[in-house]
Amino acid sequence: MKRRVTKQIKVGKVGVGSDYPISVQSMTTTKTKNTDETIQQVYELANNGADIVRVTCNDIEAAKSLVNISARSPVPIIADIHFQYKLALAAIEAGVQGLRLNPGNIRNEKHIKAVAKEALLANVPIRIGVNAGSLDKDISKKYGDSTPEALVESALKEVKYLEEVDFYNIKISVKHSNVPLMIESYRLLSEKVEYPLHLGVTEAGPLPGGLIKSVSGISTLLSEGIGDTIRFSLTTNPVDEAKYGRQLLEYLNLRERKSLDLIACPSCGRAEVDVIKIAKEAQEALEKKGFPIQVAVMGCVVNGPGEAKSADIGIAAGKNKGHLFIKGQVVKVVKENEMVSSLVKEGELLVKEGIESRLAAADKNAEAIAKKDVEELLNSQGDINEFIKKTKSVVEITSNQDIDS
Repeated sequence: MKRRVTKQIKVGKVGVGSDYPISVQSMTTTKTKNTDETIQQVYELANNGADIVRVTCNDIEAAKSLVNISARSPVPIIADIHFQYKLALAAIEAGVQGLRLNPGNIRNEKHIKAVAKEALLANVPIRIGVNAGSLDKDISKKYGDSTPEALVESALKEVKYLEEVDFYNIKISVKHSNVPLMIESYRLLSEKVEYPLHLGVTEAGPLPGGLIKSVSGISTLLSEGIGDTIRFSLTTNPVDEAKYGRQLLEYLNLRERKSLDLIACPSCGRAEVDVIKIAKEAQEALEKKGFPIQVAVMGCVVNGPGEAKSADIGIAAGKNKGHLFIKGQVVKVVKENEMVSSLVKEGELLVKEGIESRLAAADKNAEAIAKKDVEELLNSQGDINEFIKKTKSVVEITSNQDIDS
C-alpha cells in the first residue's frame, strides 16, 4: 500500500513520517511520580512492540520524575500535558523527547507559543492531540457537535499558533470514539496538511470491542496510505496495546515480523480432531518461544497443506495423526497427541537451521504416508472438491434450461 507523503520529524531516535516505518505508541498507567514502577512498565511496553511511550505529566512531582525516566528509558518518552503549560516547560527541561498538547485543554495562545519556543530550542516535537471529548468550547459551539470538521479546525488553529513562532516539528491526531467519524476526520485532515499523523480511536474501551474498533479505524486509514504512528487506546493492560499495535502492522506487511503469526482454519465437520483446542495450545506454546514465523494449524489433511503452503511451518490433522509440513511439503507424520509438541520442536529447528535445511531433513516416507492418509479420508468422507463440481453442474443445468412445472 502506498503511503501518503508527509514531513519527516524525529522523536528521539525514532523517525516519524512517510520515509520511516510506521511506529507503535502506548501510554503508561502508573503514577509518573513512582519512577521505578513507571520505568518498569516502559520496558514492558518496549519489549512488546512499543517504539514510543507516553507518560502523564500532571503535576510537579511527575515532572521531576521525568528527569530519571527520560534518561533511563529504552524508547523515546512523550510527556502528556493536560492543563498547565508550565508543566510542558518543565517536561522539556526534564529531557523528554516529545510533548502532547490538547488544544481543548490549553487554550491561551501566549502559553501555547511559549511552549513552542522552548520546544524549538530543545528540538522537541509537539503532537497536537485533538480529542472529540475535549474540544475547544467555541469550536464545539460553532459545529454543535464533535464533527470531523470541528476536530480538523481545532487542529489547524493550533498548527497556526505553532507556525507563527516558526515551529514546524509537528505531528497531529484527531481522535474520536466513533469509528466512522474518526476515519472521516483523518481523511479530511490528510487533505489539508503534510504533517505526520498519529492514528487512534480514543476511548475504544475494553476487549474485545475496543480492539475491534481500533483495528477497524486504524487499518482502514493505513490501507489508504494515511498514518505515520498508531496507538490502540484500550481499557486493559497497556502491554496489550503495544502487542496488538505491532501485530497489526506486521499483518499488514508494514513492519518486519518479530512475533508469531498463527493462522488456523475455523474447523468444520470434516475435522477429525479438536482444531480449536490444538490451535490454542500451539499458539500458547509458540508465543512463549517468541518465534518470528508464520505457523498454520489446519483441520484437514486433504486441503490443509495446500491451503497453508505459504506458512513457514504447519500441522494438518488426519484421523488420529497429523501431517507436519514446511511450505506445503509434508516432512513428517506424527501421532495426534504429539501434534503440538512436534510443531514446537520443528519450529525451533526451523528458526535455528532455516527452511531449506529442514526440508532436506524431511522423513523420506512422509509424503507416501500422507498420500495414503488423504486417500483413506476421501474414501470415508468423500471428496469435497467433487461435491463442489457436481453442485456447480446442477446450478448450470437449472439455470440454462426451462423447467416445466
